[in-house]
Amino acid sequence: MKRDEAPLLSPARAMEARELGEKLARLRKARRLRQADAATRAGLARSTAVLIEKGDLSRTQAQILRYLEAIAPGVTLLSLLQESDPSLAALKARELTQRIRPLSKAELDELDF
Repeated sequence: MKRDEAPLLSPARAMEARELGEKLARLRKARRLRQADAATRAGLARSTAVLIEKGDLSRTQAQILRYLEAIAPGVTLLSLLQESDPSLAALKARELTQRIRPLSKAELDELDF
């Protein structure tokens, strides 16, 4: 019988689990891997990968580390938390909105303080 860990953790710790899942999801997207492929590499079901990325508290440490290794071999948990992987920087650059056209004279005047 599975045990519900949520009541045993403070809200701050539960938030940390969600943030870890979000960071794993961002790293997977930065490495351009499908969730199903990452799960297969880790020896997990895709449904387990979904739960890991949601920050589910009932996932084991081994499952999380296997999933990290499947996404980015050699990347440590510490470097994931610090977001020091170059692929994350590339993803952030791709996500930035870029101006297509220069500002007009009226738009520049409107922004003049």
